[in-house]
Amino acid sequence: MTDNDGAVIMALRLYDTGSRSKRRVEYQGDALTIYACGITPYSDSHIGHARQAIAFDILVRWLRSQNVPVKYVTNFTDVSDTIIEAAEKEGVDYTVISNRYITGYRKSMKRLNVLDADAYPRVTESIDGIISMITTLVEKGHAYQGDDGVYFEIETAPEKYGYLTGQTLEMVKSGAGGRVDDTGIGKRDHRDFALWKFEKSDGPSWESPWGRGRPGWHIECSAMVYEHFGERVDIHGGGSDLMFPHHEAEIFQSECCFGIAPFASHWMHNGMINVDGEKMSKSLGNFWTITDAIDAVGEIVLRYSLINAPYRQPIDFNEVLLKDAELNYRKLLNCILNAGGMTDGTSWEKYEKLLISEEAFVSGMNDDLNTRVAIAETQVVVKLMGQSLREQNRGLTDACIGWLAKYAGEVLGIIPSEKEISLMMDDRAKKRSNIEKEVDDLIEQRRVARSEKNWTEADRIRDVIEKMGVSLQDDDNGTHWQITGD
Repeated sequence: MTDNDGAVIMALRLYDTGSRSKRRVEYQGDALTIYACGITPYSDSHIGHARQAIAFDILVRWLRSQNVPVKYVTNFTDVSDTIIEAAEKEGVDYTVISNRYITGYRKSMKRLNVLDADAYPRVTESIDGIISMITTLVEKGHAYQGDDGVYFEIETAPEKYGYLTGQTLEMVKSGAGGRVDDTGIGKRDHRDFALWKFEKSDGPSWESPWGRGRPGWHIECSAMVYEHFGERVDIHGGGSDLMFPHHEAEIFQSECCFGIAPFASHWMHNGMINVDGEKMSKSLGNFWTITDAIDAVGEIVLRYSLINAPYRQPIDFNEVLLKDAELNYRKLLNCILNAGGMTDGTSWEKYEKLLISEEAFVSGMNDDLNTRVAIAETQVVVKLMGQSLREQNRGLTDACIGWLAKYAGEVLGIIPSEKEISLMMDDRAKKRSNIEKEVDDLIEQRRVARSEKNWTEADRIRDVIEKMGVSLQDDDNGTHWQITGD
């Protein structure tokens, strides 16, 4: 659907932080543009970073599954105080630190089945664009040079203050408790923020019209958005902790620099992660790196757990969450392996139950990317597929595979690759070969016990078989068995 201006209007209604409402996503031009603020690589990435990456990955996957052309960019803030401090502590160049943790992050994303972005700009590669934007802001009277750097002057665009948070300048003034005059070195007002920081030490710095230094945090993303998308972007966002001051500063900078509003048509922010009911923190000892979490529960289980709640909701990362994710993922995986993999998927048009689940899945995803609904419908299809396998209904099984390939795989990203599934099937075949005689003997012993109505012994034998990672199915043709996993 298009409007009178030629904008493409989609079925997806996405919550917009600025308007505090769900709005239909729309775009003009060749593709819908998305920018997500990326990591500052000074240490190992944590599960909060994973949640943000997966939230935007789901958005991109859903749009592309609906044939929407998307250009997605996320950045690396590869120079910062934290990076410099980490480098000084180790006695290495700052690039050693940033490159190490960028590499680690990219590897973790691959393990979590997060698709590659179309571009990964770095701050250090965008210095010319940053300086150009600051120059324009100074020339337009929105920025000034202080004793220790160049600052954006909030009072030159007061109407933009608090767009995402709802704060006003008056609220900030009244709550300042007389501290407004205590602006700190170089600032005219305590609310003004740095665009360029003058060189103070031997750390990384670049030449500029105002002297050697390096960019302030906020201007970096504005410049990288402009580099890849121009003066506007359709969807911009990141974690909810970035709303203020980072994203509000971007609005000031970009709209004042280019004289065009809005800078972003849609603002998307994901919720934070708590661990066992408390904010995740190194000081509390509840800090989970992505690598630690993957090593503990597995890649897809971690991804499953992080999408089993709508992206805007906070998540309590706890044992219950992880066990639930593991249980349901194992059910999904076992169905796939028992069916012989994902190669025989077919259309599901003639199966009403699958069409009903499809409609609910699509409706849920178009309602602000409600992955909880999407997961619930996936579980419905997994249950139906398990039934089809027991009944040896190959037509329904193949239709379930087709459904799962599109929605659980293509959209949610919770199905392993064909290569991984093939390896799992090979391992399962080897295990079956190794235990086949033993299981068949136990099944015969159980049959004899049942014929003698020795139910205690029959149940004992069944327990022994199940502890071997084997499930039994009794029917009129006898007892059948299959590997179910650990």
